[in-house]
Amino acid sequence: MTTLIRNLEILTLDAEGRRLECADLVVEGGRITHLGEAPATLRADEVIDGTGRVALPGLFNSHCHASMTFERGVAEDMAFPEWLPAVWKIENVLSADDVYWGAALATIEMIKTGCVGFNDMYFHMDRVADAVRESGMKAALGETVFDPGQGSAVGDALGKALTWNAGMAAESHPRLRVYLAPHSPYTCSQPLLEEVVTAAHDTGRGIHTHLSEDQRQVDQSLERYGMTPVQHLESIGAFEVPGGLVAAHTLVVDERDLEILEERRVRVPHCPITYAKLAMPMFSLAPFFERSVTVGLATDGPASNADMDLFAVMRQTALLQKYLSLDPGAVPGDTLLRMATSVGAEIAGFPESGRIEVGAPADLILVRTDVAHMTPRHDLVANLVHSAKGADVTDAMVDGQWLMRNRELVTLDEEKIVAEAQARAEALVERAR
Repeated sequence: MTTLIRNLEILTLDAEGRRLECADLVVEGGRITHLGEAPATLRADEVIDGTGRVALPGLFNSHCHASMTFERGVAEDMAFPEWLPAVWKIENVLSADDVYWGAALATIEMIKTGCVGFNDMYFHMDRVADAVRESGMKAALGETVFDPGQGSAVGDALGKALTWNAGMAAESHPRLRVYLAPHSPYTCSQPLLEEVVTAAHDTGRGIHTHLSEDQRQVDQSLERYGMTPVQHLESIGAFEVPGGLVAAHTLVVDERDLEILEERRVRVPHCPITYAKLAMPMFSLAPFFERSVTVGLATDGPASNADMDLFAVMRQTALLQKYLSLDPGAVPGDTLLRMATSVGAEIAGFPESGRIEVGAPADLILVRTDVAHMTPRHDLVANLVHSAKGADVTDAMVDGQWLMRNRELVTLDEEKIVAEAQARAEALVERAR
């Protein structure tokens, strides 16, 4: 299948940051084969007029819990310490089918707001994998584990996670990656964390976890281990596993923590809408950037964020970082776009994605620029970060296959999924009462 898109504006987000105007983009065999002007001899199966659109790499959500769409709006106006057990009460009665339909609902929302891939940790991840396969998206998935000795009834045993992990390795699906996913140091005992580290070495996998989300967790770690959460994971070798470690949030850190994050090349998904909604203290990202710590952008789960729109996350990050640092130049637009594309793709295990260049996978989106809130266009990057909405995305493609054309989903039955999700979510909340 050869697709030719003409008359496009293209923001490549490649190493040179090239921007092309009135250009052609050709996709063959799932990859980008030409940019600029298509060969005169090209015989395309599909020719599309891209007038009034800008092409950019598809967005990658670097940390989320997709199936938490079912808990959207059920634990409102709570601080984090109260919010967490309220959500866990509902998750205690989740079924595998609930997880599937919640994930299917999330894939609709992500595709329609320009996201082509995501990094997810949750329960019944075999069913999330089903939703990913059907949607056409890319994803890294981790079966979340807790230590029952910590008093939590939520989650699955490590043995089940490893069995699923082995099955995924045998399948070797080109659009799926796998992490080991201990929930966090504060919900996992040291013996469990050490087992996870051993398993990561045995399987060649990386680890995806929550880390150092608030001062309470840091104080608990200091009391229990005499170390911060970051230093605790360092002490058991968690940052040395073959696939690296993704440390969602990592909000409360000291200088030694930052040194470790830099030295061990830890990747940190940042979820500012969750932090603002739950009134969690957050800080300037400047120390992370100064140490070249990899920071991606993420929505977190819809129970805390309320949506999965990465365009909203980009703008929120820009505004909050300017305010927190009292520096209007904090985190410029080009950096934010890369955090939402190539950095997110790297975190999810798809390092070839996240840029538009010849030879790269055709994971891309088209965004309307011929609308009032994107006019005038003195600065395209500024408009994409501060003016664009997820609903401005008209088309989305992964590996050369359309997931959405002209705002219509190609791979999913939106009406059926929305109706099923509504009914199941209502039943889930009723069971949890």
